[in-house]
Amino acid sequence: MVAALVALLLYRVLLPPPAPLSAQDVHTEIMNTMASATPAPAYSAQVYQVIRPSLVLIETGADGTSNGFGSGVVVSDQGDILTSLHVIADADAIKLTFPDGTESGAIVMAQQPEHDIAVLRATKPPAQLVPATLGNPNAMHVGDEAYAVGHPLGLYGSMSAGVISGFDRAFRPPNGGPPLRGLIQVDAAINPGNSGGPLLNRYGQVLGIVAGIVNPTDQDVFIGIGFAVPIDVAGGAAGAPPY
Repeated sequence: MVAALVALLLYRVLLPPPAPLSAQDVHTEIMNTMASATPAPAYSAQVYQVIRPSLVLIETGADGTSNGFGSGVVVSDQGDILTSLHVIADADAIKLTFPDGTESGAIVMAQQPEHDIAVLRATKPPAQLVPATLGNPNAMHVGDEAYAVGHPLGLYGSMSAGVISGFDRAFRPPNGGPPLRGLIQVDAAINPGNSGGPLLNRYGQVLGIVAGIVNPTDQDVFIGIGFAVPIDVAGGAAGAPPY
């Protein structure tokens, strides 16, 4: 019995019980646990931050009045901007607005009517141009995330998210041009003003250039079916190599 008591005393001396936690200790542990459980930012937020410096707002005018909005994306160090041809068709003047607020006129460098694609270049570009990274649409599958970023109804830098709904679709552009074929179908919301903007994957890489929407009522509103020209096709107008 004496030996047991001595052993217990030695245990308490050599291995004292832990000190009680203070209120500050409890608070610190809770905050550390919450911080470790905080999820990473959504892919959509990361995609937007990647593509935003490359976005361009396109305003067109005819006969001295403004007649439309569209979107574009910088795709080269030389400042080439991809957009939809129908965005600038019949325009007497083209005004570009860059993310830093720089405004400029534009000249048309190339056109691909068969793909509804145009290449613009600013007459007075901003001091720094940030070209987007081009992705590989051939690596995508139905159900993969897809993001459309542009300026619907003139609302600068708007983003919508969805999935790729199909490939190799056909569509007649709003200007009544020749039918477009081999398109990517998406259900990310697309509205007037999105045309010419980028369709993106979860890494912020450009998969295509938004071409338009389909609505069986002939109204220019989104019902869940949008189309984009694959970037390996559209990029050819700006000299981008195909995959």
